[in-house]
Amino acid sequence: MENNGLRIQKYLSDCGVMSRRKAEEEIRDGKIFVNGKVAEIGQKINPTNDVVMYRGKIVERSEQKLYIMLNKPRGYVSTMSDDKDRRCVADLVKDVNSRVYPIGRLDYNSEGLLLFTNDGEIANRLIHPKSDIEKVYLVRVKGRATAEQLEMLNKSMVIEGYRIRPCNVSVEDDSSENQLLRFVLHEGRNRQIRRMCEQVGLFVTRLKRISVGKIFLSGLGSGKWRSLSKTEIDYLKKL
Repeated sequence: MENNGLRIQKYLSDCGVMSRRKAEEEIRDGKIFVNGKVAEIGQKINPTNDVVMYRGKIVERSEQKLYIMLNKPRGYVSTMSDDKDRRCVADLVKDVNSRVYPIGRLDYNSEGLLLFTNDGEIANRLIHPKSDIEKVYLVRVKGRATAEQLEMLNKSMVIEGYRIRPCNVSVEDDSSENQLLRFVLHEGRNRQIRRMCEQVGLFVTRLKRISVGKIFLSGLGSGKWRSLSKTEIDYLKKL
């Protein structure tokens, strides 16, 4: 702990409640309280003496760090709750018996590998823009991509005013009417792949993330979760 206390965002992250970025959003919205008063961004606390509350519950440190993967189905939002009453990934990991939260997101109509933890430091490292961790997706498009479209997808593109880094896009399976493409990304802007495809005239019918770095989805049924192995956890800690 810092000499003058621990920043409230870090405390919430360390407790496995949410990432630091999400904590800042909740603090701005007046949802975090310290000793009965609305918290402020950057406020420092003494975890031993100060009482932090979120959604009417006292926030306490989690002793055991958990790391799991979920094979997210389509039709779920990658949040722990939803104001539109949509199904949430929280419903699929409620039997973990400890609060964990997703690292990053997969959009509502996407599926595949989604990591969860209550280790705020690991979560922050993985979602940081400079993490440079490789993510691989299998993307089914309507029809077939032309050579020109594939060339465009492999170049840097401007998506909603932001210039994304070049991706590695190749044909994974060309045996059916609707082609399967393989996308390798080192960043993950909101709906990036879908917007990339829209920009070159392709329509995505299915999108599945199959790996994050050296952690692979293989063998896990849709809607199921499992704890990461010691090898996988050590890999995340070394990133």
